[in-house]
Amino acid sequence: MIPADLSGRGNKPMPVQEKRLLQLTADLVNIYSPTGKELEVVDFLREYISGKGLPAVMQDVEEEKQRQNLLIMPEGDTPALCLNGHVDTVAASDYDSYELYEEEDELYGLGTSDMKGGCAAMIEAFHAFYEDTGRLPDALLALVVGEEETGDGSSALLEEYNFSWAVIGEPTELLPCFQHYGYIEANFHTRGRRMHASMARREVNAVHAMLGALLNLTDYLGAEKEDIIFNIRDVFSARSGFVVPDYCEAWLDLHIPPEYPAGTIIYEIEEFVRRIFPKEDIEEILNFTTLRSGYSLPEKGPFAETLQQVFSDCGRTWLTSRFLSDSDALTFWENGVRPVILGPGSLEKAHRDDESVKRDQLIDAARVYYRLLQAVSS
Repeated sequence: MIPADLSGRGNKPMPVQEKRLLQLTADLVNIYSPTGKELEVVDFLREYISGKGLPAVMQDVEEEKQRQNLLIMPEGDTPALCLNGHVDTVAASDYDSYELYEEEDELYGLGTSDMKGGCAAMIEAFHAFYEDTGRLPDALLALVVGEEETGDGSSALLEEYNFSWAVIGEPTELLPCFQHYGYIEANFHTRGRRMHASMARREVNAVHAMLGALLNLTDYLGAEKEDIIFNIRDVFSARSGFVVPDYCEAWLDLHIPPEYPAGTIIYEIEEFVRRIFPKEDIEEILNFTTLRSGYSLPEKGPFAETLQQVFSDCGRTWLTSRFLSDSDALTFWENGVRPVILGPGSLEKAHRDDESVKRDQLIDAARVYYRLLQAVSS
């Protein structure tokens, strides 16, 4: 991909329409679409895109549940660049207050940051390019389902289409991320003997054993692997009333820097757990349900130069970052695609009751995507 000459375009008014972008963002956020229940939002987008004269290509993901990806792409060979966003969200914590509202130039609502705002900005960029030129850009727009839980939307996309680069609109505060953390998901089980609660001192308590193991392990990780991000979640036991619990289960998330081999981290965790439970079968205590290594792309070469030129043309300072969370980008990477994460919003605000995105950052995202489409289509 050769950097395009964008000289002189900075003074030309951009056809990105702010009002239209903000309305589309509100429309998307106001449609509840947790993973697995994306039908309504995809139907809305199909009608919206078709109504603008853009071709909407539907790709089946889970036919029996009518789950589909929505694509916009020129005819002929698949372009080298894919702009990718996911239309599903996490489940709402309050079904009465997930819709969009605005306060002091901040847009609040489920999915504003992760990542319906990014999807709206990409759609507006494609729409503006089409209005300005009368043709589609030399890029593919893929709006996929399932990212928050299964990743099946991106898996289906990659089974059918081949492209070299992807820009994924996950929330990065509009800082390009050429490095992506890996992700390990671990499932722990401890067991004891069920008996009357007043006899607890005489037997192993499964919850006590679990808490001791998790606290020791996370203390070790915090001391020896301080740049690994860990999160204890979903600790629960057999609920049987006034008894000693005989079972406890927990999940541990580990986000690991790209320079760390995931296999080495798994080995160290297994050895640590063996020391805590020397008489137990490790496979009955610990199971790794997800193992994904991170990646690091060089911030040089034609595509990086193109992005830098786009940022300059948009009046933005070129600063890069690392993406700390799990995302579909790792699936893209595993399938030979080079993904750069770049989107409005922040991970800090994602998945929260007060999730939000800055209004100006959302508009800037549409402008950056638009300029990128110009660059690759010259």
